Amino acid sequence: MILWQLFVSFLRIGFLAFGGAYSFLPLIQKDAVEQYHWLTKPEFLEILGIVKVFPGAISIKYATYIGYKMAGIPGAVVANVGNLLAPVILILSATFLYTKYKDLPPIKHAFEAIQVVVFALIIAVAFEAVSLNQIANLRNVLLIIAAFGLYLYAKIHPAFIIIGAGVLGVLIN
Repeated sequence: MILWQLFVSFLRIGFLAFGGAYSFLPLIQKDAVEQYHWLTKPEFLEILGIVKVFPGAISIKYATYIGYKMAGIPGAVVANVGNLLAPVILILSATFLYTKYKDLPPIKHAFEAIQVVVFALIIAVAFEAVSLNQIANLRNVLLIIAAFGLYLYAKIHPAFIIIGAGVLGVLIN
């Protein structure tokens, strides 16, 4: 039963997570924390910190963690199959449809609306992941501004910004 729940949950998440990596977070939180109680809210946020450290898709890391926690290696495999199956189906379908209808105004407007809503959801999860005490700290405000500027204006690769932040954290603390 748990394997089926893991598969269906991550399949649904895969079908509904439009907009990239962080768009998965509200969906995973809803299923894993609120619906199935596979994780507590603090555990969900702790895992978010852990998965940010490792390369790769956030959804795969959450599927692996939750699947393994709930049903060992079979759970991790089943959760990831569900997680990956939806995007494969969607991309194949979307590629066919998009190449055929991409210039129609309703299609353009639909993608614009989805993009704006995903942006809002990403910001909401970001605020949940970082406490107001962390944001209010002057050192952290300077880090946020520096990281934002280095990425947006200096075009420095995000991996170097993240590694630099970790080094600064060790040196400054």
